[in-house]
Amino acid sequence: MPPSISPLAVPLPELPPVPGVRLAAGAAGIRYQGRPDLMLAEFAPGTTVAGVFTRNRCPGAPVDWCRAALRSGRARVLVANAGNANVFTGRAGREAVEATAVAAAGLIGCPPRQVFLASTGVIGEVLAHERLTAALPALHAGLSEVGWEAAARAIMTTDTFPKAATRTARIGGTEVRISGIAKGSGMIAPDMATLLAFIATDAKLPMPLLQRLLTAGAAQSFNTITVDSDTSTSDTLLLFATGQAHHPRARPAGGPALRDFRSALNGVLSDLALAVVRDGEGAEKLIAIDVAGAISARSARRIALAIANSPLVKTAIAGADANWGRIVMAVGKAGEPADRDRLSVAVGGVWMARNGAVVAGYDEAPVVRHMQGREISIAVDLGLGAGKARVYTCDLTHGYIDINGSYRS
Repeated sequence: MPPSISPLAVPLPELPPVPGVRLAAGAAGIRYQGRPDLMLAEFAPGTTVAGVFTRNRCPGAPVDWCRAALRSGRARVLVANAGNANVFTGRAGREAVEATAVAAAGLIGCPPRQVFLASTGVIGEVLAHERLTAALPALHAGLSEVGWEAAARAIMTTDTFPKAATRTARIGGTEVRISGIAKGSGMIAPDMATLLAFIATDAKLPMPLLQRLLTAGAAQSFNTITVDSDTSTSDTLLLFATGQAHHPRARPAGGPALRDFRSALNGVLSDLALAVVRDGEGAEKLIAIDVAGAISARSARRIALAIANSPLVKTAIAGADANWGRIVMAVGKAGEPADRDRLSVAVGGVWMARNGAVVAGYDEAPVVRHMQGREISIAVDLGLGAGKARVYTCDLTHGYIDINGSYRS
């Protein structure tokens, strides 16, 4: 039975074509039966590409392939499958990515190193790449400018809803579009991006500039979310620029002319990142954690993540238990400078503790009502400096155990 759709799900937006991009999806039978599990995207000649990948020290073969392919800065094809991550598969994993790249390149008519690959699913099982390559010709024949939704559904694993976002921006008076899809639900503590996320734009941007924009955008979006503190072996975030829009040439440093584009790109990345948290395995509540008054932004982020990753904090929120002592605990365990007697904590805009003590006349009732809702806010002020950060997470319910305890069954 398919999982129930997350109560935090957001509807899929309308996804107009991105000039220079065609997509298709189909069923290769890699692990799932009776559903699409493979997507193919073709990009116009001259497309530039940027990427950010997992920092997990046990990456999958597709991540290694993409890192090497990225050196050319050019892309014509993307192939992504669900159900098998092609991780910890040794020589067989390398042979799988090479065979897939050669097959896809032959269909499009490009060098294999202009083919980008991504896989998600079970770790440690050899990928039956002959099924994958056998399915590619039909996908190639079905490529369409409006294939975004099908592609988003094909890369889902434990996701309960497809994830996509789109924006428009102007570069020198010319409108360009930015659209993206993502998948992710568990094993989410990105140290770069999320499990899989693919963005495309018709802007014409050189690879070094595209890479700077993506790296900066990931830091403000995917690197601010966590579901379960586990960084995937397959994290891959790719940004493709087809160059089909006719706008003034972008300067290598970007500058004011790209201000609107940068804002729109960051909006797409943020929408996708938040959709991943909303679909956290078993999640019923979205949690925003704001930390201020830290000695630096880096310190604030580490403290915010310590709160977000605390099973005690997450289960308290699942049960609507206004136990702010767990938040204090998480601040203290982060290993960052903190002074108990300057610490202040709020939930739902209600300050429960100020300067290391319970607020006089504190009434727990409005906090409990807030925690019974779907979107929870936590604020912490350390009173030490100007550093601040925001991260997002979800609650920890029995659903997480149910999903992960039977993942391979």
